[in-house]
This record gives sequence, C-alpha cells and structure tokens, in this order.
Amino acid sequence: WPHRQLSRNTMISAITAKTTTTRILQRCLSTTPPSPTTKTWQVYLSGEIHSDWREVIATGITSKNLPVALTSPNTSHADSDDCGAIILGMEEKRPNWDKIGANMNNLRTKTLIADADIVVVRFGPKYRQWNAAFDAGYAAALGKEIITLHPPEISHMLKEVNASASVVCEDATQVVDTLAYVIRGELPESPRDGEEFVPIADRLGAGNPNP
Repeated sequence: WPHRQLSRNTMISAITAKTTTTRILQRCLSTTPPSPTTKTWQVYLSGEIHSDWREVIATGITSKNLPVALTSPNTSHADSDDCGAIILGMEEKRPNWDKIGANMNNLRTKTLIADADIVVVRFGPKYRQWNAAFDAGYAAALGKEIITLHPPEISHMLKEVNASASVVCEDATQVVDTLAYVIRGELPESPRDGEEFVPIADRLGAGNPNP
C-alpha cells in the first residue's frame, strides 16, 4: 500500500508544519510586554526660550533614565540673531543681516527636525512664536510625530496646530510622562485627575461587551 503510506507521511509532515507555524504565531502574538527597547529616541524641542520648559523635560528624562537624545535650535537669542554676521561679516541693512542669520539657523533646524523621531513644540502665553509654528508645519509636512505644549488658554488659537499633533500637553512633566509611556509603557504613579480619576470601563462602560 505505497500510496497509503505516502499519504500518511504527507499528513504527518503537514501536521508538524502546522504545529510549528502555530507555535511561531503564538510567540509573535504573545501578550507579554516586550523588554525595554534599546533604541535611542531623537526628540527635538522647538519653541520659546523664555522659560525653563526644556530643563524640566531634560531633568525628567534623566530621572526616569529614558533612552532619549534631546536636540533644539540655538537657544541664545543674541547668537541666533548675529551668527551670520559674526561668521560671514556684517551687512548694512537689517533684512540682509537677518537673512544670513536665518539661513544659518535653518541649516541646524531643518537637519535636526528631519532626524527627529518626535518633535515637541512649545507655545508660551506671552510671545508670538512664529518660528515654533513654522517648525510644527515643517515637521507635519515630513510626517513627524508632534507633541504640542502650551497653556490651555491659548488652545483655541492653536487648534489647527493641535489637530496635527499626536499629543497635546499643558506642562512639561506631561511631555516626560508621554515619552515614558511611549518608550517603555510606563504610566505615572498618580493620574492627572488624582482621586477623581475613574477607569473608562467604570465611567463610560465596556467598549466591547464581548472581548
């Protein structure tokens, strides 16, 4: 009965292959959280230079030991204004002076945004941050992930910018907590709403009645 023997062997091989495939899929689809990533995330910090928000983020990243490399534009107002004139020579007219400096700053800004995994854009309540708005648009055009950071009272003026952001934060600690969650799945010990926080299943009901 050679044809029956061949059929039996074929069935055994097929069952073995199916079992192996099933085991591989089970490993790939395992619900066990992956080990912490070794990737170093490039995060560009764009926006106003009149408060310590960059220092707060840097300190938080260090305290949580997150694998993040921070970059930013030149945060010295005087240097960013005069860099072109200092290196290339002074110009007689202000527009030309501004242009050579802006072109030099753009070399840094565009390169670092292009290299970034995430772009954080900070808008403060006092100054009109035209550069920050441009950086947000440039990052969006490149398909970069954006986190905006600003006080709630200017949310309406920034609604189109926020619409392009993945996350909208009100303070710098929320940016750090967002990075900790995205990178490692870590959540802060206390919810933003404190003791008033209620899990979604309890507050709004289960999203899927038959999980």
